[in-house]
Amino acid sequence: MPGKINENIKSIRELKDYTQEYMALRLNITQAGYSKIEKGTIALSCDKLEEIVSIFEMDLISIIGFERGLYFKSDYLKSKSPVGQDNLSNIEVLYRDKIALLERLLDQTDKELKNYKDRYGGL
Repeated sequence: MPGKINENIKSIRELKDYTQEYMALRLNITQAGYSKIEKGTIALSCDKLEEIVSIFEMDLISIIGFERGLYFKSDYLKSKSPVGQDNLSNIEVLYRDKIALLERLLDQTDKELKNYKDRYGGL
């Protein structure tokens, strides 16, 4: 089930390895101000949301419908020991998750390219 928009923004930022400082800089706000957006302690304006959509290079529907559980296996990882064979399993899970994400992003990119080709005629 998708989370709140602010939680989704935080998860996507983490997934993209963007820092709060980077996001704040791109949004022309302070890091503390950006942190408040992720915490949901201030209202997110439509303009800022559009900027975030642009920074993430995603569409708004994908951000709203983002499901953290498809990309982050933190509950699984927390249940495993940080040493030995369990650690190897954790690494395998992380790589499988990254590969799944990359495959989904490639599929999305392919669909967008097809739409552009259909719209503008295979330039």
